[in-house]
Amino acid sequence: MSDCMKKYTINMKSHADMVEGHGVLSAYKEQVRLVKEGLSKQFTVTENHKGGGDITHYHTVNFGYFLTLPLAKMRGKTVGYVHFLPETIEDSLKLSPIAKKVFYQYLITFYKSMDRLVTVNPIFIDKLAAYGIPKEKISYIPNYVSEKEFYPLSQQRKKELRQEWGLCPDKFTVICTGQLQTRKGVLDFAQIANRLPEMQFLWAGGFSFGKMTDGYEEISRLLKSPPPNLVFPGMVPREKMNEIYNIGDVMFLPSYGELFPMTILEAMSCNTPILLRDIDVYPKILMDFYLKASDNQGFENCLRRMKDDPDYYKAAKEAAHRGHMFYNASHVLSMWEEFYTCLIQETRHSEKSLPAHCKAVREKGISA
Repeated sequence: MSDCMKKYTINMKSHADMVEGHGVLSAYKEQVRLVKEGLSKQFTVTENHKGGGDITHYHTVNFGYFLTLPLAKMRGKTVGYVHFLPETIEDSLKLSPIAKKVFYQYLITFYKSMDRLVTVNPIFIDKLAAYGIPKEKISYIPNYVSEKEFYPLSQQRKKELRQEWGLCPDKFTVICTGQLQTRKGVLDFAQIANRLPEMQFLWAGGFSFGKMTDGYEEISRLLKSPPPNLVFPGMVPREKMNEIYNIGDVMFLPSYGELFPMTILEAMSCNTPILLRDIDVYPKILMDFYLKASDNQGFENCLRRMKDDPDYYKAAKEAAHRGHMFYNASHVLSMWEEFYTCLIQETRHSEKSLPAHCKAVREKGISA
């Protein structure tokens, strides 16, 4: 079979399913489905296959994967998905100083060992470079969610779902989804719920990492005695998450640090407006698709205005829809097709003879 007719193999490696209820697992499922369905003519996609592949794509940084890198490199190219950096973990898990030092060093060593890295937020290209990773090894490809799983429901169905989840069907509803940890802003979420009794609040998520979670004790006390207008349903199965996004009038995530939360894309896919903390990771990826504030007073003011000003709310909803359309499947799929195709060609050509469009893919990663 000639090179132009041959189907190459991408072996997706992930143990994200060892822990439920976090964005890395959602991102993995969506990316694998997208490539399996959209690039089936060019690539055969396997998951955790022991035999390797022409491309081995590591979605998690398990030590067992690190040990297999020499064999994977003998077979083809290796790709590392950058879902977090030491500074993004710092405020999520409680680790001893020694454990932090060892894990952080291992994490960067893992990334440096890859032939190529993919980050879902362009702002992390410079951060990775600061750890000594060449920019030409890094590409930016955003996250994506499927419209088959996340989509708007009718107003009548939303009212019915609110009742099913123990909420008032006609009350302005603020929702958030994600792990219960201090970094995510769950304590701020509760404080604002306490200050806005005319609204109802729901946070879907749990302690994905148990007692290692930062803020575990304080948040546990909150769960035992939340404000009367705040509901914590705990971990929600993925197949029920579309209901959660639809019962909300707004998705409010007061997180202090993120990379590219899947929850934002999932909410936008349901045409649910987004309110976020004003932090530096969002402008390059979310442009004008979201509302923002820098403190709890600002969040409170914004939520009141969304409830009371129909034109303001309509504009926020339209912005979320624009965000969903920007991160549509065909756009993200074309980026993966370019990336994987050029990676295959790199194994068959010297750098000097690389096709021009493959060099352009590298340049996109550097300049994004």
